[in-house]
Amino acid sequence: MKRIILASAAVLSLTGLAATSASADYVDRVQAHQQQQIRQGIASGQINRREARDLIGEQRRIAELERRAEADGRVTREERARLANAQREAGRHIYQESHDRERSWFRRWW
Repeated sequence: MKRIILASAAVLSLTGLAATSASADYVDRVQAHQQQQIRQGIASGQINRREARDLIGEQRRIAELERRAEADGRVTREERARLANAQREAGRHIYQESHDRERSWFRRWW
């Protein structure tokens, strides 16, 4: 009986780690994609310096949220929701800043 309980506890903890790892991978992929969008906007001149500074600061705040969430080795449902909301909001800001009428005075071609 103890073996069954221990085995089921081990399986549950491993699936929890896998789910945490999968969500962390997703957060990292979204963040990498958003950083690529920012770089592309800067290179094309759609995002000016002030907008880039604000968007990069927002990305750093999300990275800090992620670091704090993973600090104890377990990402709770509330922490995952907070990260997802922050990334959704950052994605919306990236879109808004790259589609507004403000342009950079020069384009970077490198």
